[in-house]
Parts: sequence; structure tokens; C-alpha cells
Amino acid sequence: MEQTGIKAFLKRKNVNITVQTYLIDALGAMAFGLFASLLIGTIFATIGEKSGIQAFQVISDYAKSATGAALGVAIAYALKAPQLVLFSAATVGIAGNALGGPVGALVATVVATELGKIVSKETRVDILVTPGVTIISGVLIAQFVGPGVAKFMDAFGMMVKTATEMQPFFMGMLVAALIGIALTLPISSAAICIALSLDGLAGGAATAGCCAQMIGFAVLSFRENGVGGLLAQGLGTSMLQMGNIVKNPRIWIAPTLASMITGPIATVIFQMTNIPTCAGMGTCGLVGPIGVYTSMGGGAKMWLGILLVCFILPAVLTAVFGEIFRKIGWIKEGDLKLDL
Repeated sequence: MEQTGIKAFLKRKNVNITVQTYLIDALGAMAFGLFASLLIGTIFATIGEKSGIQAFQVISDYAKSATGAALGVAIAYALKAPQLVLFSAATVGIAGNALGGPVGALVATVVATELGKIVSKETRVDILVTPGVTIISGVLIAQFVGPGVAKFMDAFGMMVKTATEMQPFFMGMLVAALIGIALTLPISSAAICIALSLDGLAGGAATAGCCAQMIGFAVLSFRENGVGGLLAQGLGTSMLQMGNIVKNPRIWIAPTLASMITGPIATVIFQMTNIPTCAGMGTCGLVGPIGVYTSMGGGAKMWLGILLVCFILPAVLTAVFGEIFRKIGWIKEGDLKLDL
């Protein structure tokens, strides 16, 4: 088959081999799969533990057990898989997650989904061929790459956590800035934190960075977007500003500077920690603060840290930086306007 023929065939099968497809669309969908299983299960577990209501713990166990399947279906959905491939991806996700964690599930599901799409409806026994190819290829990929991926991600995550404990000030600043930036980018900071098992002080720094982006943009853009924008970004996602960032990257400086200040405050002053499932969520649904509570267990210092690091300081710092940048012309009226 000629090159043009191959391209035409892949186009017909809706196979788009691009960075956008695999590292943005699929990774973003992976975050939804994690949220609908592992993350919400963790929240239910915390509620059950603190309230003593056993039903929440039971719900949590079931939700967490569905993580692999949720990942597989979410990723396949993002890749616009046909029905048989989409449903078969649940098995692939389970295998990938079991053998290689969330990243293992991502790799296995992406490969299996694309192969499944290629063979879909190409034979008279599609009901057997499509799920067969999807599941067999996915499980084999999971077995082949999963353990290596898991070891690499664990080692890298451990390096970040160890470095943060040894140098809480500088690493607190770096982790907060990078994870916060990832939260606003059209990729998943939550998936990154879970894949790296980012807990402890590194998890606290990640939380500070994510909160700084969300609360920061919510406050910075209040004059353009009002209460609706405040809630959409403060409790939803700062990713809403990506279109405006592309037009004027300077609007990103204020919340990022805020994250570089709140990160070390979280690690050095409050010794704030978090769990991997919540570290990359920021104030989205208040998941980040809930994770801090789950990790630290309460106390006046913890509550003061949450109040200052997650809410007050990001708002104040970003507002101050924002006013400076408006005065020097880096941010102009309408630069942060959202279509809400």
C-alpha cells in the first residue's frame, strides 16, 4: 500500500498519530477516569473514616477497584473508539493499571484502541475480531511495558519526593511551579501526581502550585468575568484561560509567581503534605484541601496552612502582581475575558 494509501486508510479509521491525540486528549481523559474512580473513592474513604459511616468505605472500595476499567474506557473514548473497542478497553485498562499503574494503562490502552479501530468492521466476524485484537494486544503491551513503566515512574517520583524533603524551599518552589503550570495546560496534573505517587511534602507543594493557578486566575480575571468566572476557575479549572494565555502569555506570570511563593511556604512553614490522588487537583471541587486533611489528619496548623496556602495567599499575591502588570501594560483590559 502506498504512503498516501496508508494515510487515507488511517484517516478513514480515525487514527490520528499526533502529540495532541496521545499526550493531551488521552492524558486529559485519563484524569476523568481517575476522578470517576480512584479519586472519588479516596474522598468517600475519607468521609467514611471521619464520620464513621461504613457505607462510604464500601462505596470507596468499589470505586477504587474500578480504576483500571475507568481509565481504559476514558482513554478509548477520547480516541473516539467504536463501541466494541470502547467496551473492550475496560479489560485493557485493568491489565495496564495492574501491571504499570496509570501510565501503563495509558500506553496499553492507546496501542490497543488504535489497533482495534484499524480492524473494526473490516471482517464479517467483527464481533470476535475487534474485541479479540483490542484485548490481546492491550494485555500483551501491558505485560511487556507495564513493569518497566511502573519502576521508572516510581523511581522518578521517589527522586522528586526525596529531593523535596532534602531541599524543601527550592524544591517546594520548583514542584509548585511545574505542577501548577501542568494544571493550567491542557494536560492532567492530577494524572501526573498519581503516576509519580507524589505524596508527602512534594504533594503539598504540588497542591500549593495548583491552588495558586486556580485561585490566582479566578481573582486576576474577576473584573472581566465576575462571580461566574470566579467559581468556574476557583472551583473548576484554570485551564479555561489557555486560549487567553496563547494570545498573551504574560497573563500567566502572576499566578505562577504566586505558586513559587506559596510552594515553599507549604513545605517549609506548614510542612503541608497530601496524597497522590488529590495533590494535582488544586481547589477543583475542594479536592486538594480534602487530600491535605486526609494526609495530615487535622490540627490548627493544618487548617491555617490550608486557609493561607490554598486560598488567601494565592488570591492576594496574584492580585498584587496582576495590578503591577496591568500598570506596566503587560495585561490589558479584556485579556482574561472568558466566554461563560
